[in-house]
Amino acid sequence: MRTDFDQELEDRLLRYTAIDSQSDEESPTQPSTAIQLDMQRLLVEELTAIGAADVRLTDYGAVLATIPATTDAKAPVIGFLAHVDTAPQFNATGVKPRVLKNYNGGAITYPDAPGLTLTPEGSPYLATKAGHDIITASGTTLLGADDKAGVSVIMTAARHLLANPHIPHGAIRIAFTPDEEVGRGVDKRLPADLGASFAYTFDGGEVGEIEYESFSADGATVTITGVSIHPGMAKGKLVNALHLAAKIVQTLPQATMTPETTKGTEGFLHVTDLKGSAAEAVIKLILRDFELEGLAAKGELLQQVCAAVQAGEPRAEITCEIKPQYRNMRYWLEKDMTPVDLARAACRDIGIEPVSVPIRGGTDGSRLTEMGVPCPNIFTGMQNIHGPLEWISVQDMGAAVKMALGIAERAAR
Repeated sequence: MRTDFDQELEDRLLRYTAIDSQSDEESPTQPSTAIQLDMQRLLVEELTAIGAADVRLTDYGAVLATIPATTDAKAPVIGFLAHVDTAPQFNATGVKPRVLKNYNGGAITYPDAPGLTLTPEGSPYLATKAGHDIITASGTTLLGADDKAGVSVIMTAARHLLANPHIPHGAIRIAFTPDEEVGRGVDKRLPADLGASFAYTFDGGEVGEIEYESFSADGATVTITGVSIHPGMAKGKLVNALHLAAKIVQTLPQATMTPETTKGTEGFLHVTDLKGSAAEAVIKLILRDFELEGLAAKGELLQQVCAAVQAGEPRAEITCEIKPQYRNMRYWLEKDMTPVDLARAACRDIGIEPVSVPIRGGTDGSRLTEMGVPCPNIFTGMQNIHGPLEWISVQDMGAAVKMALGIAERAAR
């Protein structure tokens, strides 16, 4: 389904993905990397150029702007959000995006990684996109459509609304956030600064997906302090922190309750990082479940494993710290489905049947919803995110623009 927005979306995504804006969970700064501000300053310039109001870059690294209302009707103020950072899990420096016009339906190869292949068999959604314009990276980086596709969609919709003031809509607040990929995208000041009755993140996958359920999430840090001594004098004295860390990891579930063994509404414990030395080691984990009871059980299991390993080696010190990250947005949205119902109606208006499936992850909308701004997630078309096989259809992004415009108009009725 080609749209009038395809060329603009292509141009924007190519421009945005070429900018390195990877976040860094180890950094204490806000935003976590200064390079994200390169993207944010560009967006400030572009929003100002298309005539947006109240454009500013906050001191916590978010870009905010307003599309003024064009109707006197008492429409709610709605928000459109996307994040500018790219995932730290894979190389995102030197992204070279390229467009495969009128995709032929076959295997896609990569100029910078001859052994890499994207196939319809490996990515079934790709099999439905013959004739579309497909954007990928060159093989050695991720693409960054997560979530620069969302940025492109919102910018294109904003430009269209500002250029066509005859389209009736209420005030629309735009927010482009940093650090979503490291769980720090929603600063405590953002809900008030956004000033929206409800909002939408454009950070989803297949066309038609309108998501209002996400994981509930905790992060855990296990610190193991051993007894360090010269290995030549270690008999009966050395307590190797790395050995104990390995024992903890090995004792945790392997055949179940891991990302690679779960699907649907099943939660998991995921070891993301192990660093250290014989003297001290640190294990980082993420805990995920759709229900708070299941999340708590996973935290208790981790603590029990740490306690068991500690009991076996009392000379070591093992601490396990678990911190909340975000909660399932369903807990709040199911009490008032107005923003979800509005999005579903807008989706049907463009001839697409909406689908709602739980997100095996989270968005800025998860935190915003918890903080009082109901915020479902809308599709952009992004696929195979966080890796070199990431791709997106320009036409899918076009459908997302039409969704944004439909939501804006319907909210004003």
